[in-house]
Amino acid sequence: MNTKVLVSLAMLVGIGAVLHAIVPPIFFGMKPDMLLTMMFLGIFLFPEKKNIFILAIATGIVSALTTGFPGGQVANMIDKPITAFLFFVLFLTVRKFNQSIVAIAVLTAIGTIISGSVFLGSAAILFGLPGGASFAALFTAVVLPATAVNTVAMVIIYPIVSAILKRSKIAVPQSNSMKG
Repeated sequence: MNTKVLVSLAMLVGIGAVLHAIVPPIFFGMKPDMLLTMMFLGIFLFPEKKNIFILAIATGIVSALTTGFPGGQVANMIDKPITAFLFFVLFLTVRKFNQSIVAIAVLTAIGTIISGSVFLGSAAILFGLPGGASFAALFTAVVLPATAVNTVAMVIIYPIVSAILKRSKIAVPQSNSMKG
């Protein structure tokens, strides 16, 4: 594995960890998962299976350490690897047809919905949802707003980070044609 890529992925996880830790909870300890945004960014920039495996495990561990959701430690460890590889498959499929910032935004939204669904589903099955809340209530109150936040963040962050990495020759972003 390329050391520059590993360092770049570690920086994304570190930035995501800080953001994940400081974002306040919205509902029953759940909060928008900015670490998820950084995981998606890592997949966009370094789309190789070994990178995604490392990124998924690292983000799962860090999310588990910083969650405030009851049972969220286990749910995060289940959620991140599943989400990362489903997101990667979607990314590979879309990359063949559309490499725009719009495609990246749509993928981020879909990925966040997948992540929220897997997280809530695994938490519900293993531990039950807090306060007797339903899956639908938590999905509406947390996952949908998190989807909007993550999508907007990606639209802002991706062009900046990809331009920096391109100039530094650490990575050539997979979406080179960044048309609006």
